[in-house]
Amino acid sequence: MFFRDRRDAGRQLAARLGHLKGSDVVVLGLPRGGVPVAAEVAGALSAPLDVCLVRKLGVPFQPELGMGAIGEGGVRVINDDVVRTAGIAPDQLARVEAREREVLERRARRYRAGRQAVGIEGRTVLLVDDGVATGSTARAACRIARAREAARIVLAVPVAPHDWSARLGEDADDLVCLHNPWGFSAVGQFYEDFSQTGDDEVVACLEEAVVRLSSTRRTEPRHAGPEDPEEDVQAGATVLRGKLTLPEGATGVVLFAHGSGSGRHSPRNQFVARGLNRAGLGTLLFDLLTEEEARDRANVFDTGLLARRLADATDWVRGRPETQELAVGYFGASTGAAAALSAAAEPGARIAAVVSRGGRADLAGPRLPAVKAPTLLIVGGRDESVLDLNRQAQARLRCESRLAVVPGATHLFEEPGALQRVTDLARDWFTDHMAPVQHTAR
Repeated sequence: MFFRDRRDAGRQLAARLGHLKGSDVVVLGLPRGGVPVAAEVAGALSAPLDVCLVRKLGVPFQPELGMGAIGEGGVRVINDDVVRTAGIAPDQLARVEAREREVLERRARRYRAGRQAVGIEGRTVLLVDDGVATGSTARAACRIARAREAARIVLAVPVAPHDWSARLGEDADDLVCLHNPWGFSAVGQFYEDFSQTGDDEVVACLEEAVVRLSSTRRTEPRHAGPEDPEEDVQAGATVLRGKLTLPEGATGVVLFAHGSGSGRHSPRNQFVARGLNRAGLGTLLFDLLTEEEARDRANVFDTGLLARRLADATDWVRGRPETQELAVGYFGASTGAAAALSAAAEPGARIAAVVSRGGRADLAGPRLPAVKAPTLLIVGGRDESVLDLNRQAQARLRCESRLAVVPGATHLFEEPGALQRVTDLARDWFTDHMAPVQHTAR
């Protein structure tokens, strides 16, 4: 393994590309897996981020085998050897291409949300993917950039086969790769976490880049923003890592309780947090456990321990001058929902609102009747077992509560639009129930 996940790969790749900082460079990520990698690179280089939309043309009876790729501007790259060996007729190829071009155009609309593509004419284009296997997608991306009159094309990836430069030929002006191992069979074999990147994560990366660039161009004083560095969160005697984001005029701050071992880098919780920030709510994304504690899986499911950490972090937030008069809310995901509800049930907790996303609220058990904070339970319609457990948990609550079901969504809300629906529901619940108040130490 070379990389923990795509974000880790992006940070490592960015260190190799530091010489490009300050130049007129545009970073283009290849959706979907290349975008989180590209987001880290763009952030490190203070460069704009966009997508280079490319779709693999899979052999009809073996879709994972690429016979070519297409991209924006009518660019297409066909692997004649694969087409010939697989016996693909021209009409079969045409049908596959038509289907994939429809997907490509639909994703362009979704990813950019009405924004124009970043201009690359006469500029250096840094194309980033999470790795190269056959090279057909990367070649198509290079040709797209060339057709859009980029002055220079740099293709950068974390990992690729040892002979990748021969495969790419002269499509790029420069090639950058961190690892070129022998025995290469798939990109995913070099990642500890190579889970699928969803459309919502791609949208979130692009929106974060827009916010980052617009923020750096502003000259007036401001509070913390999405691009601000992480800091130490003092949770009792334990120091945890986290990031406090506080928009101007914030009416409250929401602390995130991550579940099942995830932490402050959770792309789903980051997506929700950005939505809350846009609504004028502050957020604290932090790890409930230290790295050493997280290695013991028993700690991950220790609701009592996680709830105490959340309560201690709440004291830390209330002790800061810029947040001491803000209402506090909790957003709990998966098993983190039980920690959020347990912490909210503590005497004198004074939590303004709680939202659970796909949460195991039932794990709060006997603490549920003591919760006074208005509580919203969000569950996917296809997450049947968790939905039933949330119904049981809601029956034990004595506070204002609501169970919101997102139709067609599964446990991780990976379906198109599902996570945005979660964000909208959470935003409305928090803004309806949170208002600035004067707090004293607990």
